[in-house]
Amino acid sequence: MLRYILLAAISVLFFQRISAQQEQQYTQFMFNKLAYNPGYAGSFESPTLTAIYRNQWLGLDGAPKTQLVSFTQPLFNNRVGIGANLVRNTIGISRSLTAELDYAFRIPIGRGVLGAGLQFSLRHLRQNWTDSRLLGSQPLMTDNAIPLEPKSKIVVNAGFGLFYTGPKWYIGAAVPRLVTNNIDFAEYGDVFSREERHINGMAGVSFDLADGIEMTPQILVKYVNHAPIDADVNVSILIQRKFFSGITYRIGGNQNGAGESLDLMFGVQATRNIFLCASYDIGLSALRKYHNGSMEVTARYWLNVPEGEDIVDPRYPW
Repeated sequence: MLRYILLAAISVLFFQRISAQQEQQYTQFMFNKLAYNPGYAGSFESPTLTAIYRNQWLGLDGAPKTQLVSFTQPLFNNRVGIGANLVRNTIGISRSLTAELDYAFRIPIGRGVLGAGLQFSLRHLRQNWTDSRLLGSQPLMTDNAIPLEPKSKIVVNAGFGLFYTGPKWYIGAAVPRLVTNNIDFAEYGDVFSREERHINGMAGVSFDLADGIEMTPQILVKYVNHAPIDADVNVSILIQRKFFSGITYRIGGNQNGAGESLDLMFGVQATRNIFLCASYDIGLSALRKYHNGSMEVTARYWLNVPEGEDIVDPRYPW
């Protein structure tokens, strides 16, 4: 019975919270910057294809699952970048399919390049209120605000972002969705659910620890009005530009002060063109009693590795 209650609660929280984090989260954000900032488009010399699978809160029925395919490449002598994301996310009885197109104009400034990006998104939302896992204490027909059959809708949005890359560092900020669309599925009454504006900020810098060993501290901050700030603080190590490992502390979760999770990740440059990485999140919030952590895997393929590079550094795809 408890898992059914949690299933319903997760579904309602995902689409029905007035002010909360509504976007998918990724532990390996350093390999998935386009999902947070359209200004990142075209930041690496090679056309790049990235695939991510995330299974959050293992063992908890109805927990979030996300699949993403992303592509980006530079054009016109690196003065323009284009990109696209296809994302499928499920949580409880809710499912969303999102298509995003990104365009960035790249401007050389100082020793780096500033990418000013625009994003157009199309999202299909669906909730299946006939799901057999939903159990209610009263018949659904007694509450007119609860749909009696599957519901779906399409919402269109747009956003923008700035992303600056230097020789060994980066910084960026973005608002991927500017329009506060109505995403409520209630058949009657007031509108309670809207897409909220998310502000994403990220930064990172690389240091040489020893010959062939580099360390990169980096941070991703996510903010929504009237909701607690979420942040991922990561430190990663790259050895011989081939073996990657990192640890992340995710701030957020409930108010127990311990944060949301502690995340471990390991990756390898398997071939000249292919980079692979896997991560595992150890839950720290009160919800940890009901799940067995979260896992995420990333595969990245460079279509055309730049000449003169023996091994591409997977942390700096710009």
